[in-house]
Formats: sequence, structure tokens, C-alpha cells
Amino acid sequence: MKNMILAGALILAAMVPALAQQPVTTKTVNALSLIGEPKYKPGFDHFDFVNPDAPKGGSARLSVAPGSFDSLNPYIVAGTPPRGVGLVFESLTQDSLGEPSTAYGLIAETITVPSDSSWVEYALNPKAKWHDGKPITPEDVIFSFNTLMDKGTPFWAQYYHNVKKAEKSGPRKVKFTFDQAGNRELPMIMGQLPVLPKHYWQGRRFDAPTQDPPLGSGPYRIAEVKPGRSISYERVKNYWGKDLPVNRGFYNFDRISYEYFQDETVELEALKTYKFDFINENTAKTWATQYQPGSFPALRAGLVKKEELRHKNPTGMQAFAFNIRRDVFRDVRVREALNLAFDFEWTNKNMFYGQYTRTQSFFSNSDLASSGLPSPAELALLNPLKGKIPPAVFTQAYKAPASDGTGGNRANLRRAAMLLQQAGYEIKGRILVNKRTGKPLAFEILNAQPAFERIMLPFVETLKKLGIEAHIRTVDPAQYEQRMKDFDFDMTVETFPQSNSPGNEQREFWSSGAAARAGSRNVIGIRNPAVDALIDKVIYAPDRAGLLTATRALDRVLLNNHYVIPMWHTRVFRIAYWDKFGRPANPPEYHHGFPLIWWLDAAKDAALKTKMK
Repeated sequence: MKNMILAGALILAAMVPALAQQPVTTKTVNALSLIGEPKYKPGFDHFDFVNPDAPKGGSARLSVAPGSFDSLNPYIVAGTPPRGVGLVFESLTQDSLGEPSTAYGLIAETITVPSDSSWVEYALNPKAKWHDGKPITPEDVIFSFNTLMDKGTPFWAQYYHNVKKAEKSGPRKVKFTFDQAGNRELPMIMGQLPVLPKHYWQGRRFDAPTQDPPLGSGPYRIAEVKPGRSISYERVKNYWGKDLPVNRGFYNFDRISYEYFQDETVELEALKTYKFDFINENTAKTWATQYQPGSFPALRAGLVKKEELRHKNPTGMQAFAFNIRRDVFRDVRVREALNLAFDFEWTNKNMFYGQYTRTQSFFSNSDLASSGLPSPAELALLNPLKGKIPPAVFTQAYKAPASDGTGGNRANLRRAAMLLQQAGYEIKGRILVNKRTGKPLAFEILNAQPAFERIMLPFVETLKKLGIEAHIRTVDPAQYEQRMKDFDFDMTVETFPQSNSPGNEQREFWSSGAAARAGSRNVIGIRNPAVDALIDKVIYAPDRAGLLTATRALDRVLLNNHYVIPMWHTRVFRIAYWDKFGRPANPPEYHHGFPLIWWLDAAKDAALKTKMK
């Protein structure tokens, strides 16, 4: 903790002179962006990736598999919320689907921010109201902030860690003051604060799971709930924000529903028989084998369409994640050895039909990813950390272990065996044991998706060649989620999503402060002062160039500590849908758009019904 405070103090000390050299100015705007000027100026009519005249009506049916839910409050640790519940709520601003790291006013009509980013003030739209007709007030915003910080998931406390004060600054204004200047991201992400109705939650317990449909202000309200099985949302006909420029062309369906299925196999059969309308297929084998033209009658007849849509989203990191709170994974040499044992090339060829790319960065598919050796600017951040970070950060470009794809992986396994020997292990009767304690190197892989077992099993068999006993433990989604919140696992498959402008959320993923807090996203358990210092460099980067430098430096340190075994990613959305929808001619580059900006095409719907008779 002492090192964390010292690092923060040094960063602030370095920044204050630079900030003091320039007079602080303020600006009032309709949007904020971290990568340049927002595309749309005040008074714009609609985003160019929507159809502003899209017809309203009909329904959109989606699926979830596997999964369940037992609470309608998505902002707390207890309980599992349903898919789509965000349609009920709104925030101060709305992110653009067509511009990375850019947000436009929603509940907030205007945004005022100083040049040193030391505070932000939002002026609320006078038309904004809750579904019960009461106006949204600054008191609601302040209540939301305080409640989420005190009783929400740990994410909020980390995300808004540097907010010193939230106060009413005018009849329709709320101001957030920060404990330090220079955090360019913080004024924008304050706009992501979900706004909750103070009058509704008075007398109700916020931090307890609930089946009561909560009051919101968004375009939909909850219409029907079958706990754990399905949920439906109905469009609010008198929704206060329906004519806002940021909402024109959005929210075209009268009803949006999510059906939950036991597993992906049952889910696919339900799609084939028209139990739901749209799927974003995440399983490569299923996409390669079950969506061929002759795979099922509706696809063969053209009633179901399939497409691959390229996107520009950072793909983040999906990986086998180590829980380094466990003694067995505290030695980096053990973690590196297990990295060497995973054969991506064989897996991709034999299980994924070559559809995936190996992930080489926590910020893959973006200019934030590290590559090659550190640049001079990166070295300026990394050199002071020498002795606290792996030497390989300075001497070699990170590259995930690769094999020839034949399944032998012999060279990597030899290197893995040497690392395990250096870490104090030896083979006794074909079992790898710790020389000092005599304990075998054994662990459990916690899993919530039965379909993933086929990927894990070859890895488990390979580990046996090293004398390592790994066991797969597949549990139901509710048990999995609770065990993850409690950090009750050895290894699991985890996804660490990233945006084009990383910032405060990095604390939730990697910081020492998050490691001990139940329910945080630091599932790995990283407590590393060097990582903490680099997170602050990311958060307080003065400009885009500084952000790229700091993020790449952080990326290198995370990768070379081998906290995870990187898996794979794809740069396309693989979608299939029943052919009854319309969609914009100029779709956004960062989202497939369903169901937000698609609509029911009456002619296609009628034709589909005729063909299915």
C-alpha cells in the first residue's frame, strides 16, 4: 500500500507543474471524446448508422445459453441479473456505436468540463423523467452515485475511485469533483453512471436480490418474468427520450425477449425451429459445421440467413486464468510452464477449423497492443521499475508459445519441464511433486460451459505428460458465478474485455486494491506495485500518445508475468437470423446492431409466414 501511495504521489507531482503552466479554461459541449473531436455537433438530427424513419412494432427474440438469473437488480454483488435489463435504465450520456470512446448527452443535455479535467458538470435535460412520470433530478444522480459506491458491485468503487464529491450545482445541474487533475477519462466515464430513482429505492433494500421489476427511465420496461427461464421487455410508448438525436432510429421493436436454454446444443435446435430470431454464434465448430447451407431446412430454404460482419472492436483477452492466490500458481515459472503446455495450433486446426487467431496482447486488435521491443517512451516508464518486473520485458518481444500443430508439442514440453524443475519440482512415479513439500502439482479447472470441456480435455491430457494432475469441474452457472465472486477456484476460463480508451477499469482488473475485494474483476489476484504504478500511468495519460505508451508498457508487464494462458479471438461477428428484419444500410463498425437499430420488415415478415405454412 505504501508503494501505491508513493507511486500516486510521484505521478501527481510530475503532473502539477505541467498543468500549472497553462490557465484552466472550461467548455460546455454536447459530447465528449477521448480520441479527438466528436463527429456530431450540437443540433444534429441522428447518427448516420441508423434509419431515422425505421418503423416501430413487432418483436425481437434472443437467446442465452447456458445461463439463468435470479435478480432484477444488475448493479449489486448478490444475485444474477437477466440479459437485456440495461434497456430499463439510462445513464447521463450514451456511447456512440459508430465512434470509439465517444459519448453524447442522454439524460444530460450538456456537459461542462475544465481543461485540466479536475471536475465535470452535467446539466440534466428538463424533459427527462421516470416511467412513473416524475422528473429526473440532480438528487437522483447524487443518490445513484452514493448508492453504487456504497452498495453496488466493487466495480463502481474502483471505477469512480478518484471522485471526491458529488453535489447539486444548480436547479438541473450536478457536479463531480475529482481528487486529482489530469485524468482525461474521468469526466467522460462519469456520464456512464446509471441513474436510479431515489424516491423508488427509499424504503427498499438496494443490495438484496429482487424479483420486483425496478423503476427506470429507459426505452423499455420489464413486461414479463419467468425467473431463470425468460424475460420480456416492452417498449415504453411515452418514453421521454424517443425523439432525442441519440435515440432516433433506435428501439424499434415493441417487445424484446430473452429465452434461456440449458446449453448451446439445445439453443441451436431452438433457433432451427423458430423459437427465437437471432444469434451471435460464439462457437467456431458450431459455425463451421452447423450453419452450412444444407445443415437444417430453414437455412437451406433461405428462411434463415448467416453472415460474418467484420468489426473494429478491441478483442481483449480470453484465457485460462490462474488464481495466483493459490500456492501452486505463485511461482511465475510454473505459470510459464503451463503456458508452454497449451497447444493452440493443434487446437485451432482440429477443433476450430482454423477460424481463430492467437491472442498476443491484453489489448489485441487495437493500436494499444504492445509489439516488438519497448519504444524509448515506454522505456521511460519501465526503466524505473527494473528489478520489479520480469527482465524479459526489456530483452524480447512477447510471443505466445507456438507449436507445429501436429499435436506432439515436444519442444515446448521440454522447456516446460526445465522450468518446473527450476521451480523446485521433480518426477516421482510419473507424478510431478514439490521437492520441499512432497505435494503433487495438481489443480482444478472451474468451468460453466459443458461445450468447453472438449477444449480443456486435450490440455489436461498434455499436462499429464509433465506429471501434472488437472481436473475439470463443470458446475451450473449460478454456482460458477458465486465461486468466481468468492475467488474459489484454481484456474478458469476468463475474458478481460477492453475498449479503445482504457482507463479506470484497469484498476478493477489488475490492481492490488481489487485483489482482496470479493466480486471484483481481479480474479487472478494480482498484487504487484509495478502493475499498480503502470495503471496510474494509463489513467493519468495526458493525451492519446501518452495513453498508447502507458497501455503498451502495462501490456508487456502483464504478459511477461504469465498471469494467464492466452487463447484466441476473431475479428468478425458470426450472426444468423430469421429473414424478417430490416437494418441500416450504413451499419456501425463496433456493433452488429441487433436488436438496437434493426426493425421488423413487414413485407419480409409476411413472406416468411407464408413460406412457413
